Amino acid sequence: MGLDEDALDYHSSEPPGKLEIATTKPTNTQRDLSLAYSPGVAAPCEAIHESPEDTFKYTARGNLVAVVSDGSAVLGLGDIGPDASKPVMEGKGVLFKRFADIDVFDLELDTEDTGAMISSVSGMEPTFGGINLEDIAAPACFEIERELSDKMDIPVFHDDQHGTAIISGAALLNAADIVEKDPDELEIVFSGAGASAIASARFYVSLGVRKENITMCDSSGIITEDRVEHEDLNRYKAEFARDIPEGDLADAMDGADAFVGLSVGGIVDQEMVRSMASEPLIFAMANPDPEIGYEAAKTARDDTVIMATGRSDYPNQVNNVLGFPFIFRGALDVRATEINEDMKVAAARALAELARQDVPDAVVKAYGDQPLQFGPEYIIPKPLDPRVLFEVTPAVAEAAIDSGAARKSIDLDSYVEKLEARLGKSREMMRVVLNKAKSDPQRVVLAEGDDEKMIRAAYQLVEQGIAEPILLGDRDRITAISETLGLDFEPEIVDPDAGGLEKYADRLCELRQRKGITRREAEELVTDGNYLGSVMVEMGDADAMLTGLTHHYPSALRPPLQIVGTTPNADYAAGVYMLTFKNRVVFCADATVNQDPSADVLEEVTRHSAELARRFNVEPRAALLSYSNFGSVDTEGTRKPREAARRLRSNPAVDFPVDGEMQADTAVVEDILQGTYEFSDLDDPANVLVFPSLEAGNIGYKLLQRLGGAEAIGPMLVGMNKPVHVLQRGDEVKDIVNLAGVAVVDAQED
Repeated sequence: MGLDEDALDYHSSEPPGKLEIATTKPTNTQRDLSLAYSPGVAAPCEAIHESPEDTFKYTARGNLVAVVSDGSAVLGLGDIGPDASKPVMEGKGVLFKRFADIDVFDLELDTEDTGAMISSVSGMEPTFGGINLEDIAAPACFEIERELSDKMDIPVFHDDQHGTAIISGAALLNAADIVEKDPDELEIVFSGAGASAIASARFYVSLGVRKENITMCDSSGIITEDRVEHEDLNRYKAEFARDIPEGDLADAMDGADAFVGLSVGGIVDQEMVRSMASEPLIFAMANPDPEIGYEAAKTARDDTVIMATGRSDYPNQVNNVLGFPFIFRGALDVRATEINEDMKVAAARALAELARQDVPDAVVKAYGDQPLQFGPEYIIPKPLDPRVLFEVTPAVAEAAIDSGAARKSIDLDSYVEKLEARLGKSREMMRVVLNKAKSDPQRVVLAEGDDEKMIRAAYQLVEQGIAEPILLGDRDRITAISETLGLDFEPEIVDPDAGGLEKYADRLCELRQRKGITRREAEELVTDGNYLGSVMVEMGDADAMLTGLTHHYPSALRPPLQIVGTTPNADYAAGVYMLTFKNRVVFCADATVNQDPSADVLEEVTRHSAELARRFNVEPRAALLSYSNFGSVDTEGTRKPREAARRLRSNPAVDFPVDGEMQADTAVVEDILQGTYEFSDLDDPANVLVFPSLEAGNIGYKLLQRLGGAEAIGPMLVGMNKPVHVLQRGDEVKDIVNLAGVAVVDAQED
């Protein structure tokens, strides 16, 4: 229920859905509009009329894919129809854009007639560069793909068939190599005889598996020639009928080298695994529940069991996102007429080869620092490995050229650079942090623990393994809200009204007795979540703290500053926002704490902000901002950032470039920085922006967020002795989860 509610909120928040259309050319002036539409648009129309191929030159067609479905076989939901399938198709568009920078129109067609589907899609060929068929039931999907491929001069690809085939095929190649069995020696059993199973079986043959070694089972048992003769089996199932005795799945698995599950969960037991040949390969890919659980398969026998599933919480996830975005990217870039078998094989072999390579530290960190090394627990790359784009896509493009499917040749050496430019520099910064948090979850106290958002966030933190939340608040209220929301979890709860806080009152009194706090006042203060949470962190009963959701920022910050305090090498705390754009990441400080910082404060804030940037794997380049450039105006206000920058540059312990004072555009625009102020210590635009006052910082980050389209993460407190972060009033659940992840990583560092 909690997940369902979060998903509904996610999809319904403004704007509804997950996709939008954005302009790619300037539309700010009358001339811009006259070029975009009438009268200027006539020129490209005439050019395309004379040379139809120029549609790829003058329009977005070459980067536009249609995701087409009739809603007849949606995920694990079955035949839910075209309307209900739309969120899935939009989601597919998100993956296309996120992983390969491909634009998508999702098309949900209200027809059950195969001929009408073929006619409708083929008639839209002038609009698109490629067609991705999705969630169309077998056996109609086979005919639709075949007919469209014959009729259309652009790539047509049914991902439910070929995506699983390609990714699991890569896994099969590597798994067979690890157990030292050649593909043509493998006896393979399929559970399931739908579109993905039949396509996978066909594809394995392309990879070297012998067709006569494939045994396919449907719900009635082994597909045999005798069944074909006596039952009304479709010709696609009949393609893999074997001349062997009839039997069930257990019979088929006896002595088999590999099991490929594309059916339903829980139909394989440990005894069936034990009946297989030595060092079996088990690809149990039913979702969300595999045919046999990961632990059950691995512990069924003493020898090596190489296991793959469709789930992300186990090693070797067979995830179609490793395939379709990059396959289409390569096909579009060489203007391929089809996605043929050579291109699919090239994709699978590139994925298999990538899994054998040394995994970059950035990828390891993104998956929580877990060991990623070629072997039984790592036979296919991770979906967030950015190298997939640079390995699979060129392999597909090259195969298209070599096989004659390409209408455009490319320089493969420079192609990788062009691919990298598409995705920019931002690599899902928060995912890096959250996965690192998952590697060693810490105890995070949530001061306003009986607020609904905090409870929902706590549930997500537990479900995702990010942190061990401690909710401060009324126990009955927390329990009631959890039950109402259907959140099935048992978080640790500390109810301040339930008593038992004597040791925290003692410690608070000890810390603040010379600041006017009596023992009785300390007893009252620890019933306040902000003070209680702060003392718990200070005493080590919690590793980190989040507060501020229902309080003004200054009142939420005051108790942590009084109790936890700043680090031994710091006199000041500061609030930093990380803003992520498509092509860059910037850290903005101070936006929440210091109203009128001195040169001392600015110097310290810059150092701590640079340290924070490095926790996100960003090498800092700091600029101290002002309304003046390098002494062009000499006032008390401009002297402070100028002096702070001078001190930082002269400090041998500062190992990052820093300069100032400078105007904001000077700091972030390369032409200004290097053209006008080539003497600056900043060779590249700054990514740590230190504002001269709280007012400027708060205004600046909010303008960047709202008008610049940046996603803001924070505020993250730096300079604190232990991890404490103060939320903004009204933050959403995702903001709480993100900041909790940051707090966990802070605690890990400590």
